[in-house]
Formats: sequence, C-alpha cells, structure tokens
Amino acid sequence: MFDTLIVQPIFNLLVFIYAIIPGHDIGLAVIMVAIIVRMLLWPLAKKQLHHTKAIRALQPELKRIKKAAVGDKRKESMMVMELYKEREINPFGTLGLALVQAPILLGLFFVLRKLFNDPSSIINFSYSWLHGLGWLQNLASDINHFDSTLFGIVDLKRVASTQAGFYWPALVLVIASAMTQYYQTKMLMPRSKDSRSLRRIFKEAGKGQQADQQEVMEATGRFTLYIIPFLIIIVGINFVTGLALYWLTTSSVAIFQQSKILKEDVAEAEVVAEATAPAAAADDQTRKKHRKKSKKHKARRRRK
Repeated sequence: MFDTLIVQPIFNLLVFIYAIIPGHDIGLAVIMVAIIVRMLLWPLAKKQLHHTKAIRALQPELKRIKKAAVGDKRKESMMVMELYKEREINPFGTLGLALVQAPILLGLFFVLRKLFNDPSSIINFSYSWLHGLGWLQNLASDINHFDSTLFGIVDLKRVASTQAGFYWPALVLVIASAMTQYYQTKMLMPRSKDSRSLRRIFKEAGKGQQADQQEVMEATGRFTLYIIPFLIIIVGINFVTGLALYWLTTSSVAIFQQSKILKEDVAEAEVVAEATAPAAAADDQTRKKHRKKSKKHKARRRRK
C-alpha cells in the first residue's frame, strides 16, 4: 500500500519530469520534484506558520496564567486550554505539515534508492502510459543512456562518506542542506532572553525545582534547532547524494515561503496601522486641545 500510494506516484512524477525536460538531467528533475511537492504543500505550510505565530503571540498571557495558578498545575492546564479555545488555537496544529512531509520524505528515500541502484526500474516501475515518451523508449533500448549526475558535475548515486574518503561535491550538498534546515527552523523560533536550556531545566528539576511544561516545550523546540541539522548530516553522508539535493531544495523553498508569509503579515499590520492612523491623529488633536484648555484654566486661577 505504501508503494502504491506514496512511492510509485513520486517515482513516476520524477520519471515524467526527467523524460520531458531538455537535457534529461536527473538532478534537475529531483530539484523540480522538490519544488512541486513544496508548492503543493503551500496552503498547509501557510496555515502552520500562522498557527505557530499565534501560539508565540500567546507567550505573555501563558506566563500570566502560570503566575495566577500559583503552582496548581490542574488549574493552569484548564486556564491554558480555555485560552486556546477562546483564541481558536489547536496546540497540535503545527504537526500537520510534519505528518504530511514524513511519508513523502520516506517515499523519496525508497524512490532514489530504487532509481540509482537499478536504473532499469525507470521502465519496470513506471506507469505504462509513460512508456510512449521518446526518452523512455531510448532508455528501454539502452539503459546505459541514463546519467545519474546533476549537470554532469555531481554524481547523485554516490555517497558523501566512503572507506576511500569523502566525495566532496556530495559533502557540500549535505552541509548546505543542514544549514538551510537550521535557518528555516530558526526563522520560527521564539526569542526570549530569560529562556533556560533543556539541560538546565532538567538539572534544576533534579534538585527539586519544579519544571514548567511550557518552558520545557520551548526548550525542546530550541533543541530541535540543532538536532535536526545534525541528523541531516548523519543521514546525508551515508545515503545517495540525490536525497541531500532534495533536502536542500525543499528547505530553500520553505525559507522563501516563510519569508513571503512573514512579509505579508507585516504588510497587513501596516494596512491596519494606516487605517487606524486618522483616529489616532484625531485623539492626539483632542488631547492637545484639552491640554491647552487646562493651561488657560490654570492661568486664570493664578491671576485671580
């Protein structure tokens, strides 16, 4: 079922793009698949980003709830859930994109392994209606025409780390993909000067100091800022370079999407500010008139 619903559709999308693009570059096809998948996830990504920002905006109120609960965790939890309900926020809403992306990434893992380990799968595993494409007919007659490189430079079927040493073009792609993932995550991280690290929270909890659940969640989020890029490097250097290329592309597109959404939010805030500016200006004028009247009244009293 996983092959039928996930692996084969992704595989055939990759093969279709590979067969129709000029030059028939498999690396370019991987890049285009990454862009298409990310664009298809655009509505979900936008919803997740707005949801993340909404939760971040609640941090001051969550801190006030913590003080009001005075250590009563049950009361604090009830007040937090009431706040979420009032603001129409689902605390698990940010997991949607991750749950969709996980099977796609796993499916791509099998797609690239199948493609580069057995290039003849381009014919054997593809849908029959694709076999009429000219380039696939060419490969069916001689599979040696298949080129596993990106622009003839980076061999996508090789791994970055081998017993013979490092394959440097692949290593560069792996490191670049980890860096873009780091920056993508950091764009959405809350910034608080008094935040404690996860290690410090557990250390103080071991001394009897009660750990705050919200603070633990924030610290865990900061921990993933480093652990995910680290895992990308570990996986990337031991798998075909095509996966690192996909990861680099999808993270780069995600950064562009997040920047665009954040700019849209700033623009919307400016529109609201401009709309309220006349009212604010009127209020300022009223306050100035009151101050002038007050000064005149005080001057009359002094003369009397």
